[in-house]
Amino acid sequence: MKFFAAMLLVAGLFSSTVSSRLIVIAHRGDHTAAPEGTLKAFRNAISLGVDYVEVDVRTSRDGALVVMHDGSVSRTTNGSGNVRDLTLSELRSLKVINKYHPEYGEEQIPLLEEVLQVCKGKINIYLDFKEADAARVWEVFRKAGMEKSLAVYINNDHSFREWRKVAPEVPLIVSLPKQVFNGATLRSFLDSCDAEILDGPYTVYTEEMVRVAAERKRRIWADIQHPLEGPVSWQKAVDLGLHGLQTDKPAGLIGFLREQGKR
Repeated sequence: MKFFAAMLLVAGLFSSTVSSRLIVIAHRGDHTAAPEGTLKAFRNAISLGVDYVEVDVRTSRDGALVVMHDGSVSRTTNGSGNVRDLTLSELRSLKVINKYHPEYGEEQIPLLEEVLQVCKGKINIYLDFKEADAARVWEVFRKAGMEKSLAVYINNDHSFREWRKVAPEVPLIVSLPKQVFNGATLRSFLDSCDAEILDGPYTVYTEEMVRVAAERKRRIWADIQHPLEGPVSWQKAVDLGLHGLQTDKPAGLIGFLREQGKR
């Protein structure tokens, strides 16, 4: 039931029942006990009962759609080089690791298609659209039957236009420009941007901005991941009335919400 409640939100049905639920997004999956952005990290997130996993999509040299946050594989694998310069075979030969926590084990760089196979019917996808073709990515979601379980984070105007053209029904997520910092500036921004969901650090939002977003029927899914993330910051976000949080500590956040009777 929780998964389907979250699906109603991503489909744009902003009823009071659905919108009262704080959406929990696991940043790069649950990477507290698995290498980030791997099938293991996504399975961990599913087991915790979060609503979305954040998935970063990039394209290999030979056109494969793979999941990797960084443009380079150097930080998260035992290899080096840019994703765009490596073939799928070369990428699959690498091991995704956590250099600070070798006990997490080794995983393979997953294909986007493999991630959807793991997630279908269990969790929604918060797609961070890094470097790929929108039409190709959309087709992968359509073939997987997950087109209604998707929201896409966009960081440039070209990609925004492409997604609106290819899949106008998909909710798009954008970060606030630095010049947006209060209710008046948010209204001005929303006059020119029709994204359904707003992103950005939770600390940039005010009660006035939350009210403006509600007036315009927008949702705020803020970033709360930082070294000091914990009950204090979670409580501030809840009190502010934010609609969703992207977290590096999904187990802790879920536990916090359960203690408050919000899960």
